[in-house]
Amino acid sequence: MGCGPLAGLRVIELATVIMGPYAGAQLGDLGADVIKIEAPGGDPTRHFEPQRHEGMAGATLNLNRNKRSVRLDLKTSAGREALLALLRTADAFITNVRPQALRRLGLWYEDVADVNPGLVYVNAQGFRSDSPQGDNAAYDDILQAASGLVWLNEQVSGEAYYVPTVLADKVCGLVIVQSVLAALRHRDRTGAGQHVEVPMADTMIAFNLVEHLSGASLEPVQEPGYGYRRVLSKERKACPTADGWMCILPYNDRNWRDFFAHAGRPDLAADPRFSTMAGRVAHADELYAYLREVTPKFTNDEWQDFCDRVSIPAHPVYSLREAAESSYARQGGLLQILEHPSEGTYRYVAPPVRYSRTRGRLWRHCPHVGEHTEEVLTEVGFDPALLTATPDPSAVA
Repeated sequence: MGCGPLAGLRVIELATVIMGPYAGAQLGDLGADVIKIEAPGGDPTRHFEPQRHEGMAGATLNLNRNKRSVRLDLKTSAGREALLALLRTADAFITNVRPQALRRLGLWYEDVADVNPGLVYVNAQGFRSDSPQGDNAAYDDILQAASGLVWLNEQVSGEAYYVPTVLADKVCGLVIVQSVLAALRHRDRTGAGQHVEVPMADTMIAFNLVEHLSGASLEPVQEPGYGYRRVLSKERKACPTADGWMCILPYNDRNWRDFFAHAGRPDLAADPRFSTMAGRVAHADELYAYLREVTPKFTNDEWQDFCDRVSIPAHPVYSLREAAESSYARQGGLLQILEHPSEGTYRYVAPPVRYSRTRGRLWRHCPHVGEHTEEVLTEVGFDPALLTATPDPSAVA
C-alpha cells in the first residue's frame, strides 16, 4: 500500500480509457488506495497494441499503476452489492459511466449517498447530466469540436483538424483530481460528502476561454471578439534554422530589441508595429513571418547560445522520443526502465511534480484484470464466493 500524502484514503475508480484512469493513477501515485472496478473483459486500454500478454498493453501499464483491480459484473445483484460494500469503506468514488447507465444500475449519487453520506462522488462525462446532451456518447474528438478547439485549428490552418493528443481527456482528468481533493478537504472540515460533476464540455470551454475570451470579455463585444490574435497568427510556427527547427519566442520589448539587433535589423525595434506588446499582437502575422525569414541564418546551437545569453525563450523542436529520452528528462528521472512481475521490462513515466517531502512514486505495478478481487472484497467483509454463486431460481422468481 502507498505511504504518500494521500495514504489512508480509499478511492474507488469505475472508469475506463483515459480520463478517469489518468485521474486515479495520479491519486495512487500520491499514496491513495485506488481500487479499480473492471468489467469481466477489463478496461479497453488493456487491449491496445502492442502488448506482450493479453490485457496488459503499454498504455495500461502506466494508467493503471498503483491500483488494485477488482473484477465485477455490475449487471448482477451480487456485483452491485459488492461495489456498495466497497463504497461503504471509501473516501471518494470517481466514474465516467454516463448518468443514465449509473441510474439504471442503482449507482447514482442518491443511491450511494445512502450507503456512505461522507463519500465524495465525482462523475465526469461529456456534457452536464441535467442538459439535453447529458447522456450523449462523447469522446475526446467530440469534446474538441464542442469546446472550440477544432475551430481554433481551422482559423490558423484553414483545416478543421483535431489536436493530436487526447487533450480533453487529460485536462479533465486533472480537474477530477483537483475536485476530489477539494471535496475531501470540505469533508474533513464538516464530515459531509458531496456530489461533484465534471462535465467535459464545460471544463474545456472554460479552459479555452482563458486567453481566447479576448474582446468578448467586454460587453458589448470589442474587436477582435473571441480569439487571441497572437496565438491565432497563421505565421506562429516553428522556425527553420541552418540545420533544423527551433521555437524562438522573443516576448517583451527588450527581447525583441535584442533579437532585431542580432538579426541585423535594429531599426525594426523602433517600428510602431513592433515596438510595443499591443503593436506586436496586432501585427503578429507580419512579425512572425519576419522572424521565420531570418532564423535560417544560424544553426540550432547558435540560436540557443544567443537566446540563452539574452534570456529569450527558445528550444529545438523535439520528436516525442527526443523529448522523453533527452538529457533533461533522464536527469529528472522522468522516464524510467522498470521490471514488471509478469510483463518484464517496461518504461514507467514518473510523476512530474516535485514535492520536497511527499513526492509521488510507484507503490505497485499495474495489476491484471481482477487480480485483487478476493483480497479487496474480503477486506470489506463481502464474500467473494457470492459473485460466482448460482442464483436460487425461487428467489429470482
